[in-house]
Amino acid sequence: MVTEQILPDRSAFSAIADPTRRAILDCLQDGELCAGDIAERFPVSRPAIARHIKVLRSAGLLNERRQAQKRIYALRPEGLRDVDRWLQTYRQFWATRLIDLKAFVENSDE
Repeated sequence: MVTEQILPDRSAFSAIADPTRRAILDCLQDGELCAGDIAERFPVSRPAIARHIKVLRSAGLLNERRQAQKRIYALRPEGLRDVDRWLQTYRQFWATRLIDLKAFVENSDE
């Protein structure tokens, strides 16, 4: 029997599936943070946060730079481009539905 090695999905979709990783991205919306500052915001271990950061970096959602002993992370929003494209269809869907709802509500008053 042949066993295939299943490689982890490194896509942005996979990365943002975890609520802690989404929260890390939210923290970085206001600017860069060092790894320690990110870890302090969460009730999990530093190694757990390091693993989350590694997944986000692998998915192309974070940039890392080193400053002396620190690792500084910044949001890389272009990494979410595929997610944004996928969501665009749903934005159009909901916009149409809201227009239909508005028309229904306005016509039901008559």
